[in-house]
Amino acid sequence: MTDDFSFSRLAALACHDLRTPLATVHGFARTLEQGRLEEPEASYAAMIAQASRELGELIDELALAARIDAGRYDPVLREVDSLELARAAAARLGEDRVGVSGAGATVRVDPEPAERSVAALAQSALRHGGVETVELTVEGSRLLLAPVRRSAAPVVLGDELRDLGAAVAVRHLRALGATLALAGSALSVTLPA
Repeated sequence: MTDDFSFSRLAALACHDLRTPLATVHGFARTLEQGRLEEPEASYAAMIAQASRELGELIDELALAARIDAGRYDPVLREVDSLELARAAAARLGEDRVGVSGAGATVRVDPEPAERSVAALAQSALRHGGVETVELTVEGSRLLLAPVRRSAAPVVLGDELRDLGAAVAVRHLRALGATLALAGSALSVTLPA
């Protein structure tokens, strides 16, 4: 296969082409949500809008993985506080599910994808570890995610491909120069300073 027909290039093209029909579905679902629908139709419209948001996020993850795999990922690095990054990631999943503590430091990351990646790791630890809550402890440029159960560790680390979000998160964070390692029952993520 030539470079123009590599799998990562096809995946990127598919992601691009999926965005238009998805935008249509999401737009009409939002329009229906704002209308005067009765139950159960109002619930159905809300479910369609939520599902289309989730599909959009999955497409974003697949597109990011394709860019990384093809060597075409060009992150827009900015200085952010690691504690704020952890808080933003936790907010994506709900503060009742992800606790955040510690003291931050300045790190250089592509902020929005880094936030998604940290949230995806936490989501994977929750989903595959069978736990109700996880904690992100911030120690300067290092984030400790715990607990990561032994049975969930291969999935969270992207070694066992059962969670797209975690698999892409690991590849993305490594592409930024972060190091990831299991430290007992915690996943240590050291972000580049």
